[in-house]
Amino acid sequence: MIISVILQAATDLLPVAKMGAGIGAGLAAVGAGIGIGHIGQGALEAIARQPEAIGDIRSNMILAAALVEAVAFFAIVVCLLILFT
Repeated sequence: MIISVILQAATDLLPVAKMGAGIGAGLAAVGAGIGIGHIGQGALEAIARQPEAIGDIRSNMILAAALVEAVAFFAIVVCLLILFT
């Protein structure tokens, strides 16, 4: 009895879940773009202050950008799993 009510509620809210998944994927992509932009800004300011440390700054910037991109990728995958299941 209760299970049938829960299943009916889940099927009624499926379009809302798909819309939320699409919005979530878009927000994840925008958030990653903003995050990588801030990382690049900080790296350029640091290089301008200390040009001799360009190698260390560049490697740290690439590592931080990769971590931000990985988190965004996982968020997009989760949203796509919601969208297609």
